[in-house]
Amino acid sequence: MITLIAAAAENNALGKNNDLIWHLPDDFKRFKAITSGHYIIMGRKTFESFPKPLPNRTHVIITRQKNYNPENCIVVNSLEKAIEICPKDEDVFVIGGGEIYQQSIAIADKIELTRVHSTFEADTFFPEIDTAIWELAQEEFHAKDEKHLFDFSFQTYLKK
Repeated sequence: MITLIAAAAENNALGKNNDLIWHLPDDFKRFKAITSGHYIIMGRKTFESFPKPLPNRTHVIITRQKNYNPENCIVVNSLEKAIEICPKDEDVFVIGGGEIYQQSIAIADKIELTRVHSTFEADTFFPEIDTAIWELAQEEFHAKDEKHLFDFSFQTYLKK
């Protein structure tokens, strides 16, 4: 199963200047719990936004750059090749960025979205979720608190 996992604002904003716009510790915990032990597919800029590779996950990086070879990562030059090298009988997660989400939404089976209930200025966006194709299967609201500056909801979409 191919799952897109992201945190996006009401206006689908994902980030700006290769960084997240918000800090939501519960979203990080959920991301870690869902993706640990799995293959994660991402673009090069997303990979480079991490201080170091994420533990307990196999990183598959899509880039057009020749000779790009970060340690302990798989590097490919297309989404098709990224999916090809992932195990067919395991869950695979697409973790960004905007261009990779755009390319993969049509072939995804599931979307795990943290919807941040605000709008932000951004330069990277999550694709529009077409409700004719996707059905909201589960939603869990979280109010802002001392650790979270914004209300947010964990949403799970399944392809109809």
